[in-house]
Amino acid sequence: MSGPKELQVDAARNPGELEKLQIQESRILQELEQLARFTSVEPADNGVAVTRVVFTQDDLRARDWLKQLAAVEGFALREDAVGNMFVRWEGLEPDLSAVATGSHIDAIPHAGMYDGTVGVLGGLEAMRALKHSGARFRRSIEVVMLTSEEPTRFGIGCLGSRLISGTLEPQQADQLPDRLEAESTGTLASVRAAAGFHGDLASVRMPRGHYHAWLELHIEQGPLLEREGLPIGIVTGIAAPAGYRILIEGLGGHAGALLMPDRRDALCAASEVILAIERHALAANAASGSPTPDTVATVGTCAVFPGAVNSVPSKVKLEVDIRDTDPARREAAMQAVRRDCKEIAARRGVTITEELVNADAPALCDPHLVATLNQVCADMGVTAKQMVSRAYHDSLFLAQVAPIAMIFIPCRGGVSHRPDEYSTPESIALGTRILARTLAKLSSC
Repeated sequence: MSGPKELQVDAARNPGELEKLQIQESRILQELEQLARFTSVEPADNGVAVTRVVFTQDDLRARDWLKQLAAVEGFALREDAVGNMFVRWEGLEPDLSAVATGSHIDAIPHAGMYDGTVGVLGGLEAMRALKHSGARFRRSIEVVMLTSEEPTRFGIGCLGSRLISGTLEPQQADQLPDRLEAESTGTLASVRAAAGFHGDLASVRMPRGHYHAWLELHIEQGPLLEREGLPIGIVTGIAAPAGYRILIEGLGGHAGALLMPDRRDALCAASEVILAIERHALAANAASGSPTPDTVATVGTCAVFPGAVNSVPSKVKLEVDIRDTDPARREAAMQAVRRDCKEIAARRGVTITEELVNADAPALCDPHLVATLNQVCADMGVTAKQMVSRAYHDSLFLAQVAPIAMIFIPCRGGVSHRPDEYSTPESIALGTRILARTLAKLSSC
């Protein structure tokens, strides 16, 4: 079925039809600032500090506010069983698969105000601008706010998009422990129910091809665009993390009574493991010959038992994140770490065990969508850099159900997940304008 010819705009062939497209820069900034107020921490001296953990009161109030923005425009709204929110502008042929964009609004403790939020509010602004331009399109357009991209509360990132893609089993997801409070006995099942989200998590999953295309606008969370003086990045692939827990067990005792030759200090062994992880990530980059280092490894937590100044550590638990665009290279680096762990354990008289938490596959962006973004940038006279995303995003999992692409804008100093995270109004507006024109092209075909 085709819509009325007098309303239909083929923006892919007639970009001039979108001359009335107006991105309201001041409105996006105002809404970003308003969203940042839904937080449980005080303003920081070096920026805007935001803590908005999924399903807390701050998160639920932010969701209600976002619904109000959608309602003002008359957009359709639905939420699924895990709280993913879908804001829809109906196309002329609503039975066609929609074009979608979006990101997340949850934030880790003491974070900044741009991570994820630029993609949600920029997506909403792009859809509003297209609506008010007077153009109509064959395909519907959706802005999606995805639940719990950050792993803060349930220990696993991209919860909503994992369930959409089917890469996380619903029963397993519902049993994820609530880590918001140390004494909490809740699970995702109980927490989402308390937040008002009910139903079988199996209903969240989308079939492959559900969306005609998926785009995500995001701050780079890295220094390359700013360093090279470039306004836009077009992502060609997304690196994926593998997460591990490493447990080092030695022999504890009194810090004065246990003599140095007799010690099997778990923390000293752990320090060698941490340095081995760093060393093999650097070696993987050197061996690849790539001009950019695609292997990155981080030991983000180090829990020491018993944790007393006058007690030799008997046990240490490390949480490790290692990422790469090449899963074979990622695994090779981890194999080298395992060899070192075996040697460290034998030499220091400790035991070292490893638990795999998750190992996600990298994603390639769709060549057609990348080409479309390049063409939009060229039409606008914007120089764009082809680049890899080393931070992972919901788009990594949306690639299981739709062709994907990402638009990066610069962020000051490459800083993210900190109160001084910042992107200029001009960058946000430009990214939103490119997003809007690309949505127009994709929803016209």
